[in-house]
Amino acid sequence: MNKALALVLLVAGIILIVTGYHASQSISSDVSRIFTGSATDKAVWMLVSGVAAAISGAVLLSRRNP
Repeated sequence: MNKALALVLLVAGIILIVTGYHASQSISSDVSRIFTGSATDKAVWMLVSGVAAAISGAVLLSRRNP
């Protein structure tokens, strides 16, 4: 069960990272970057949560079961 959860977290994290990257390259993020200096909040949160989920999944996959 833990391996399945870890794999789901890893895959979901990778999907969020890719989606967040594409959102950060969008026109709305470019407009936001002009006025605020950073990408939209949605893009940033997708990238941050994707990295957190991918790291959590990778750590859980690397652990050995007792």
